[in-house]
Amino acid sequence: MSGPKKLNKGDVLFRENDPSDAMYVIKSGKIAIMKTKGSSEIQLAELGPGDMLGEMAFFDNKPRSAGAKAMSNAEVIELPFKALNAQFKTFPEWLKAIMRTVNTHLRNANTKIKNLEKTAEDDATYFTPHLVTRLAAILGLVAHRYGEKVEEGTLVPPNRLRNYTIQIFQQPTSKMTRFQEVLQGLGHMKIEDLGEGKQKLTLFKPDVIMAFADFYNDWIFKSEDKRTSIDDKELKPLRALVHFGRKATPDAKGVVKVNLTQMQNESMRELSYLFSPDEVNSLAEKKVTGDVASGDGGLFVSYNFQDIEMLFTYWEIIHACRKITNNG
Repeated sequence: MSGPKKLNKGDVLFRENDPSDAMYVIKSGKIAIMKTKGSSEIQLAELGPGDMLGEMAFFDNKPRSAGAKAMSNAEVIELPFKALNAQFKTFPEWLKAIMRTVNTHLRNANTKIKNLEKTAEDDATYFTPHLVTRLAAILGLVAHRYGEKVEEGTLVPPNRLRNYTIQIFQQPTSKMTRFQEVLQGLGHMKIEDLGEGKQKLTLFKPDVIMAFADFYNDWIFKSEDKRTSIDDKELKPLRALVHFGRKATPDAKGVVKVNLTQMQNESMRELSYLFSPDEVNSLAEKKVTGDVASGDGGLFVSYNFQDIEMLFTYWEIIHACRKITNNG
C-alpha cells in the first residue's frame, strides 16, 4: 500500500537492477541517484522535496537503471505500481499513448547518453575489458603452444609472443608489455632483462591465465542482472578467506568453514592488515560465501575454497588493469 516511508542518512531506497514495483515522491530530505561505475559509485543527481523518482519503470517494468540512497534523514511517499495501474486504466487512450511515448523517448535518450559516456570512457582507459581478455588469451596460447616447461613454470618465447600479438591478433606490443608487468606485480610471471634487448619470460601457471581469459570473456557478455562483480574493496576480505581457507580441511564438496573472529585476531600478524568479519557480509549477499553465523567461539562462514581462490585471482587481475589509465 502507498504511504510514507522514513529513511535515515545512508539508507538505500532501492539498488541498481532491483525489480521495479513502485515510484516515490520526496516529502522531506535529500535523495541521491547513484550509478555503479567499475568498483565504485558515482552520483548522477540530487533530488529534494517535491521531486519524483523511480517513475520510468511504471510503463515498461524494467529493472532499476540506477540506485537511490538517502543523503540525509528523509521521508518519501511510496506509490506502488499495482495501485497506480488501476488508476492508469481509467485514462483516455490518447493520454496513455502520450505518456508511454514520452517515457520511451527518455529511455532512449538515457541510453544514447550512456553510450556516449562509455565511448569517452573507453578512450581514456588503457585496458578495456575486451583487450584484457585478448592479451590474456594470446599470452596463454603462446605459452601452451610454444613454451618450454621449466621448474618455475613455462618459458614464453618473446619473439613468438611479439609475432602473435602484432601480426596475428593485431594488438599493440606496448599493451602486451604493460599487461605482463601487471601479471608480474601480482606474482603470476617473472620478466628478466638479459641485456641487448633480450628478455626471459616465465609464466608460472599458463592454465590460470587461460582460465582467466575464459572467465572474464564470459563475464563481459553476461547481462548485468546475471553478473557477479567483486568490488575493489572486497579483495581484502577475499584475500583473507583464501589465506585462512588454506589452513582449513575441506569437506567432500570442497567447502571449508572458518572462524571469522579468529581471523580478525590473527589478521595483523599474518596479513599485515586488520580484517573485520563485517567485510564478509557483502560477499554473503552476493552468494559468494554462505551466510555469516554465530557459533561456539565466534562468527563463522562456509564457502567453496577453490571458487573463492579463483574469484580472488581473477578479480585481482581485473582491478589491477582497471587502475591503469592512458594518463598514468
